[in-house]
Amino acid sequence: MVNKLKKTLSPFQLWAIIVGMVISGMYFGWNNAMSFTSPVGFIIATLIVTVFYGSFMFSYAELATAMPKADGSSEFAARTMGRFGGFFAGFSCIMEFLFATPAIAISIGAYVNFIIPSIPVTLAGLVFYAIFVAINCFGVKTAAIIETVVTVIAIIGLIIFSGASIGHVDFTRIFGGDIYKGGFSGIFNAIPFAIWFYLAAEGGAMSAEECKNPKKDIPKGFIFAVLTLMILALITFVCTAGVLDNKTLGVTNSPLPDTLNVIFGKGNILSKLMSFIGLFGLIASLHGIIIGYSRQIFAMSRSRYLPEFLSKVNSKGAPVAAIIIPSLIGMVFVLLNNTATIIVISSFGAIALHAISMVAFFLLRKKEPDMERPYKVSIALPLIALILNCIFLVTTIYSNTSTISWVIVAFVAAFIYYFIYSKLTASVSVQEEQEKAI
Repeated sequence: MVNKLKKTLSPFQLWAIIVGMVISGMYFGWNNAMSFTSPVGFIIATLIVTVFYGSFMFSYAELATAMPKADGSSEFAARTMGRFGGFFAGFSCIMEFLFATPAIAISIGAYVNFIIPSIPVTLAGLVFYAIFVAINCFGVKTAAIIETVVTVIAIIGLIIFSGASIGHVDFTRIFGGDIYKGGFSGIFNAIPFAIWFYLAAEGGAMSAEECKNPKKDIPKGFIFAVLTLMILALITFVCTAGVLDNKTLGVTNSPLPDTLNVIFGKGNILSKLMSFIGLFGLIASLHGIIIGYSRQIFAMSRSRYLPEFLSKVNSKGAPVAAIIIPSLIGMVFVLLNNTATIIVISSFGAIALHAISMVAFFLLRKKEPDMERPYKVSIALPLIALILNCIFLVTTIYSNTSTISWVIVAFVAAFIYYFIYSKLTASVSVQEEQEKAI
């Protein structure tokens, strides 16, 4: 048992992991924004989020190529702001990914229930969650192959969906009616759900250490992934909001099959096929995000933020404890079955992660200007990302005051743990050094 990951990923597989982590966001979740705003309001929120993610991911690619480690943002922050900064970034990432997973598992259950109504949503979600936790224990090579296959199938599903529905799009549903629904507050409320179109894309940085040639593979994988997601988000929004009424779109957990039901009649073969293919999109994200949070926990354990046993890997190079233990926590939240709240909490984690990553970007440029940077971006991009992320923080807090208390409690508990664990590990380290001296 060692704590070293294997280098097996190609640029195409990195692209598949990144797109796969996110692609479930096309199949569900984003549409809950329609409970707060109009399609036009959501377009505004999505455009802002798209500009942010474009700027952020290009900037993030510079950091990941300069420091291709599984720690991701935790490594960037620790190098520029010390160990507490590294812990803050790592915990933010865990919050983002760990809360995204049960939301996806719940939606998997909803899609299974759509196909076979006799199977309960929660049961199906838990079973699929457990299956892909087990698959991840066979190592990243196996995980990446499966992720690539299900991601490609999920993209094909979106192409089939757009081909079947584009001719039925009524643009008056998007640009007509009460376009001012919710006003600015509605747009603020929509931002966490617009983030869902891209949330977890930064998880590709946690796979950087497992790339065959990180300095070349990471920029390719990152750039093509974010462009793919932008196109898919546009297609998905137009082909659903242009068919379904706003009220239905705001509450459904299966917007694509429901759209096809409106076009071709309830229970038609195409909508059931879309539900089946939609499962691949959801599975791709479930599987990819398990890869992401397990690598973050592995890396934080290796850096002595978390207990040492979490960085042990099996003969396949899989950090089994880092895969299984947090997944058990995720399964508890599947049982709670509150998708909208879970998405908001995950978005808070993402916003915190983005902020500290961009601060680390500026500090690294200042402190280590001569550091080798195989891929380098204009300073304007991280500046745009940081400004927009601050706006996201304000608007998300403003529109989710009931949820923010849980987020604050989680961060306070994490900080208390950090300071207690740091003192304990420091004492152990001193004792070990003294024993060696003797």
